[in-house]
Amino acid sequence: MAAAQTQESEVYFSLQRVLQINTPISSLAFGHASHLFVGSGDGSLRVYDLSTFKVVKAIKGLGSEVSSIVCVKRPSSELRDAWVGCGKQILKFQLDMPKMILEPSDALLTIEVGDNDQDEVNELAINVTKSHLAFSLDSGHVGVVDLKDNSIRRMNQPHTSVSGSVKFIPDWPKEIVSGGYDTALHHYNFTEGDLVARHEMPRSSSTGGTELAPPFVMCTAVGSTGVVAAGTADGHLWLGYGGDKDQNDVSSKKKKSKKPSFWGGLHEEHHVELKIAEGPVVAMAFVSPWKITTSTMLGVVTQYLLDYDSSLGKLKISELWEQKTHSIEKVNALVVDDKRIIIGGFDNNGRGMIELWQKGEQPPAAINSS
Repeated sequence: MAAAQTQESEVYFSLQRVLQINTPISSLAFGHASHLFVGSGDGSLRVYDLSTFKVVKAIKGLGSEVSSIVCVKRPSSELRDAWVGCGKQILKFQLDMPKMILEPSDALLTIEVGDNDQDEVNELAINVTKSHLAFSLDSGHVGVVDLKDNSIRRMNQPHTSVSGSVKFIPDWPKEIVSGGYDTALHHYNFTEGDLVARHEMPRSSSTGGTELAPPFVMCTAVGSTGVVAAGTADGHLWLGYGGDKDQNDVSSKKKKSKKPSFWGGLHEEHHVELKIAEGPVVAMAFVSPWKITTSTMLGVVTQYLLDYDSSLGKLKISELWEQKTHSIEKVNALVVDDKRIIIGGFDNNGRGMIELWQKGEQPPAAINSS
């Protein structure tokens, strides 16, 4: 991991725009640079043009909360195709159809992955070659769809409670990592369905001896070099760097050793944990291999710098900045790039709110909303 040479002394992410709908925001995804895909609790999806802040395409009537969206580029189309997790189903839509508002019957493909109507999809992820789609379910099961023939393989050892997140691991084409409300991270070889490694989050207690919320894994992120991050219900940020490609490349050259058989992100000796909040950490995303942005449920958004200390052989975490959401009372989703942070959730009246923050040298004098 090659951390930034100089830490930013002053970073401003100012509120550029607030978008509002009548139902809570449940998921977000970038299309191309100017399109934001927004899923909501009433079973609808909207595509916003971020140059005009207008809705340019929508899907309605999906029947359940849109829990996750994965966008895929298709040649000759400006609008990304969308894989949508909704209820116990995964649906694929081509958004460049002539209709302005699409319905479930317009889906190119519908795949049922849940066992029943209560076994809902929580997160979707697609691998870099766009050949496999991973999913996590309320039942604790984690699975992968082979998009060549739409066959489904469930992992052999599910979480014992809700599986809220799943990610593919860069440079390890057969491996995924998932997080669960059983306070565990699971690392799978998805071609065989085998559990390769498991890490259970330690329970913490307050100074008075009273146990805080269990460390349910609420969200995860995997950086481009293979560092894995997890946010927990008891306010911890956990980082596993045993699978960091940059450090493994350096070590293998020094020791003249072969590449390990499996990604080592859950290795017990190569992790660091930091208490960052009193409540749940519910969303996170890597901005770069050395920067990660997190959000608590109540809207405290923080960016951290990760720096590998080669002399100590340990990863260090330092806070770059912290800000509070302006209108969102509860955060459900977050997406970032190098210049923007977009946060989705709802306000104290239950209305869906999207905050678009823009990076700049100083805060603006006014806030626009629509």
